This record gives sequence, C-alpha cells and structure tokens, in this order.
Amino acid sequence: MAKESVKARERKRERMVAKYAGKRAELKASGDLVGLDKLPKNSSKIRKHNRCAISGRSRGYIRQFGLSRQMFRQLALFGKIPGLTKSSW
Repeated sequence: MAKESVKARERKRERMVAKYAGKRAELKASGDLVGLDKLPKNSSKIRKHNRCAISGRSRGYIRQFGLSRQMFRQLALFGKIPGLTKSSW
C-alpha cells in the first residue's frame, strides 16, 4: 500500500489537471507559451502517474482496469471483476 500522502498528492494533481484543462487547451491552440509557462506545474497531465485505485501502487499498473497486478489478481480470483474467469485447459 502506498502512503496516504502519496495518494493525496496524486488526487490533488488529478484535480489540478481537470481544473486547468480548458485554459491549457486554449493557450496551446493560440500558441501562447508564456501563458502556458505561468500555469501551475501540476496542471500538466504529464505529471499525473498511473496508480492503483485500491492500493495506490504505481508499479505493475494494468491500464484497462485501473488496478495494480496484485489487486487485479485478488479481485479476479474472488470473481469481483465481471466477465473475467481464470482459464483452465
């Protein structure tokens, strides 16, 4: 499990990205590099990291499900992910 402060920091980045998305798009379209430079660093979507929705783990992230590999395996084995079954042959 990731520290709560790390998870909170990531949530704050997500809010910043959403807040400044429109303004950032306008400035990019007009080519105003000085205006872009004055926006907060964390308002850029590049600074956002992929993190597991449950544990906050950043490594082993499965993008399609938004989970780390451990949480994905655990939920899949318990049958919590709809349409997913363990293969057997």
